Amino acid sequence: MTDAEYIALEKNTIVRSYSDPWSRPLVRLGNRVLSALAPELGARLAERLFLTPPRPRRPAPEIELIASARARPTYVGGRRIETWRWGAGPSVLLVHGWGGRGAQLGAFIGPLVARGFSIVTFDAPGHGASDLGMTTIREMTSALRKVAASHGPLAGLIAHSLGAVTATRALYEGLEVGAAIFIAPAADLVTPAVRFTEALGFSRTVRDRMQARVQARVGEPWSTFDVTTLAPALNTPLLVIHDRGDAEAPWQHGTAITSAWRGAEMLMTDALGHRRIVRAPEVVAAAVTFVAARSAQRRPIPLIGGDLVESLPTVGY
Repeated sequence: MTDAEYIALEKNTIVRSYSDPWSRPLVRLGNRVLSALAPELGARLAERLFLTPPRPRRPAPEIELIASARARPTYVGGRRIETWRWGAGPSVLLVHGWGGRGAQLGAFIGPLVARGFSIVTFDAPGHGASDLGMTTIREMTSALRKVAASHGPLAGLIAHSLGAVTATRALYEGLEVGAAIFIAPAADLVTPAVRFTEALGFSRTVRDRMQARVQARVGEPWSTFDVTTLAPALNTPLLVIHDRGDAEAPWQHGTAITSAWRGAEMLMTDALGHRRIVRAPEVVAAAVTFVAARSAQRRPIPLIGGDLVESLPTVGY
């Protein structure tokens, strides 16, 4: 059996393990053996799995939601990215996390449209309805910037989970947004890598080699996407919303981001976890209010001669 055939077989086994809990111990055992006997092969397998987003079936409510949108594909690095838009007015961009889809943040669309905003979202490379294949956070960041440039200027941005990492990097690289909301955000990429390799039974040696391979593929160090490192240079108004019971992105990530980001605010929730939080009415209401308030602070006011200028933030709002 060639290395490629082994990796394909192992990948198929691991994919099946997500639907068959009884096979997970066997997968972890196999990866522990592979880590000990062939760590470089293990690193290649881990890299492929780590960079291949899961693609769960789109539920019926999401299908109905995107059917009501104005759809338009775009291309980033030769890969097709599906985008959707609802409403009219200043744009708010919805950014999903790893293995997610833009329509997963659909609970925000109706309330934001009702407040006079247009809503834009997209499926990142390798995700949802966009082109298949492995993808990196750099490619996801490039897709975010391309979509934002096509629908800007942005009054707001709402990002979930790892989407907060891509959003932060885009902001650091010059993306202008009136207000940002990070929901259940990850603060870095190292923590997901550790959780991933430990869950699948790969050794620390394999993890280190996997990280080196990913870094070589991207051409940038992992710290390039460390939110708490980038945050002090940013002044976009930010609201962080995190649940104390989040089992995928610990709430401490949210507090670390809030502490590092000048002027950031934080809302803690309970019993919403990592995914239900994006549908919770109180979370939707807080995010919509935050975007609308910052948009109002920057409303255009007329000057003599008919020119327009953005108003200064309202003191004490």
